[in-house]
Amino acid sequence: MNANKEVSPPDLISPGHFVVGCNYWASHAGTAMWSDWRPEIVEEDLRQLAAAGLQVLRVFPLWPDFQPLTLLRGGSGEPVEFRHGEARLPEDAEGEAGVSALAMEHFAEFARLAEKYGLRLIAGLLTGWMSGRLFVPPALEGLNVLTDPRAIQWEVRLVRYFVRRFKNHPAIAAWDLGNECNCMAPVSREAAWVWTSAITNAIRVEDPSRPVVSGMHSLLPGREAAWTMQDQGELTDLLTTHPYPYFTPHTDQDPLNSIRTLLHSTAESRFYADIGSKPCLVEEIGTLGPMVASEPIAADFVRSVLFSLWAHDCHGLLWWCAFDQLGLAHAPYDWAAFERELGLVRGDRSEKPVLGEIGHFGRFLASLPFTVLPPRITEAVCILTEGQDQWGAAYSSFVLAKQAGFDLEFQYAGQPLKAARLYLLPSLSGGGSLPRHRWLELLEQARAGATLYVSHQDCMLSPFNEPFGLQVQTRRRRSGPVSMRMDGLAGCPSFGMQAPFRLELASAGARVLGRESDGNPVFTSAAYGQGQVCFLGVPIETYLAGMPGAFDAAAAQPFWQIYRHLATAVTGRRAVTKALPQIGLTEHPLDDGRRVVVAINYSPHAQQATLSLAEGWHLAETLHGPEPASGPASLRAAFPANDAIVFTIRQAGALRK
Repeated sequence: MNANKEVSPPDLISPGHFVVGCNYWASHAGTAMWSDWRPEIVEEDLRQLAAAGLQVLRVFPLWPDFQPLTLLRGGSGEPVEFRHGEARLPEDAEGEAGVSALAMEHFAEFARLAEKYGLRLIAGLLTGWMSGRLFVPPALEGLNVLTDPRAIQWEVRLVRYFVRRFKNHPAIAAWDLGNECNCMAPVSREAAWVWTSAITNAIRVEDPSRPVVSGMHSLLPGREAAWTMQDQGELTDLLTTHPYPYFTPHTDQDPLNSIRTLLHSTAESRFYADIGSKPCLVEEIGTLGPMVASEPIAADFVRSVLFSLWAHDCHGLLWWCAFDQLGLAHAPYDWAAFERELGLVRGDRSEKPVLGEIGHFGRFLASLPFTVLPPRITEAVCILTEGQDQWGAAYSSFVLAKQAGFDLEFQYAGQPLKAARLYLLPSLSGGGSLPRHRWLELLEQARAGATLYVSHQDCMLSPFNEPFGLQVQTRRRRSGPVSMRMDGLAGCPSFGMQAPFRLELASAGARVLGRESDGNPVFTSAAYGQGQVCFLGVPIETYLAGMPGAFDAAAAQPFWQIYRHLATAVTGRRAVTKALPQIGLTEHPLDDGRRVVVAINYSPHAQQATLSLAEGWHLAETLHGPEPASGPASLRAAFPANDAIVFTIRQAGALRK
């Protein structure tokens, strides 16, 4: 690699831009890299990562190394003076911020090395939580560092000094609040907002030019959450997910290289971005080592995930992390086995297949004949509500929609209603799930021509009977599983599942598409103005969220056919459709009338698939993968396992580019 090559700063927030990289701790020291600073090793690390094709590193100035404050006390334990050990703080800007001049010089040298090798840095400014261990300056130990005024005072001073010192450095791409700071202490939602606002404002006072990255994970949208994507979206410029299947609810049900697990990072990132109204970056992702997946399967996993994130306007992927840490004896590496073999590079500097896949994807993006991928076509809005398992309902809905052949956006019930032709209210629960005005607005959308779908997990809606063309006879808890036959669906599939409640229903004008074994209506559709309303009496989304093998096992029930029925009237904008549930499609209109199609095989097996083309559309150019064979109004595609085919299509008579 040419170390002097000019590299454009990465665009982390504009639509369609995508970056590849990793999280970085030095190969010899892990979290001790600043106290055991060895620039010759660090330079070799950066040279190797850059040569492999990485663009961005997320890096961590460990808090107690960069602000090593001790608090000296006098009589009765009263505070007297802050020092660095026994050394008085210097009477200059560094002393006022309590920072270590030596650590700052180490970071300056690190940034120079990153610039030398064309790497850009996302700096996690308050690295107080790392891999299961809390790191804080000695003076602040025992304090709630997210609410205590003394702690926040010194945090703001550190952040302002650090940003002021490095804001003109060309290697810096963005400022991250810090690594998973929501793990540092318990807080209320209001306190979380105030802390985030204080640190974000401290950054922007010194450097208004670079994006502020959230750095948080495990966000939720509901009233009971302390850390929400709405609040983080209000205050920062880029939201972040850390989608490890081992840790995230509902995501460790299936093999790493199967559809539900492969869609985890995409679904969660869209969940954050859509509800938080800001772009989202997969800031950490990994397999947690060889007891979860072999190295070849980890490579298959990351290849599928890269194409999926890119196709759904997620803004990049940063692997956790750069180097294995098998030889380190200090905590957190001594505490947790899953912190030791997470790298792209082994201890002997040999490279794992995952690194090759990430570099290959970056080169693929650079080879494309367009600069950015336009937004995908979406047909539906999935509305999450109070009183439910929001992530479980969202996750299953996303996978079912992908299997059924359409794309959705998310929103929260309390947000302004997005325009759509299909509204999904999955696994609705409780009496206060939807405000009256939002429910009436949804009914008006249906009256104007939209399709509205509700699945029931003991919800209360008013009005209900009239719009759905149903009469509720009674409600009771179930004592056993539900058996259903969907006579209104193609192929008349039958389903069995667990559901907590049963509504005994009578049709009052609704068309019954499915019945329980005793004839009780369970899936219905009713005309409502120019549109239709559909009711499913069982919460398939939250049921599937907790069911291993529900989406890809050989005996998996085809619940996605219910979603395909819902989308029958709304997929007319698509030029390409498919039948296989393990193939996912997105379409991206270009300015010249062509469309980019990203077709992904979310399966660990090679697939032969026929893709149907709408009238007048033809294959133009294949950009990745085996070129499909053209037939009458169709394409025959041979998908390698866990891989994609990317191609453009054009209409007959359209101008060739």
